[in-house]
Amino acid sequence: MQKAQTRSAKRRAFVAEDSADVRESLTLLLEQEGFIVVGTARTEYEAIDWLQQNEDGWDLAIIDLLLQEGSGFHVVRHFKSSPHPGKVLVFSGFVTEAIRVQCQKLGADAVISKTEVLQLQRVLDAFRPREGSAKE
Repeated sequence: MQKAQTRSAKRRAFVAEDSADVRESLTLLLEQEGFIVVGTARTEYEAIDWLQQNEDGWDLAIIDLLLQEGSGFHVVRHFKSSPHPGKVLVFSGFVTEAIRVQCQKLGADAVISKTEVLQLQRVLDAFRPREGSAKE
């Protein structure tokens, strides 16, 4: 028997970002958009370790490409190849057309420059839980 979710069920977000200020800002924005932040990481290794322990515990991952240690590209690949992949959004200050294409090849659902905050809000709005949209 499946447990029904309430209408107020929140989508779960994970954030891989090395800057504490940006991580905090993303957390606040996600919460305002109806998400609950279930995990964060500063490095590739922290992100992959979190994923291995929480494979089905996320609906959206926001990943910076330039992390404190390691590569955001590897994080994107791991998250999209997990048994229960959710949406992966690359949010980086280092976005060129070649970077965008590479991220899409790895499975990223969206690639947004950190200078495109309005675009980030539009994408989050598209992923936001809707009233009455919870699965039974």
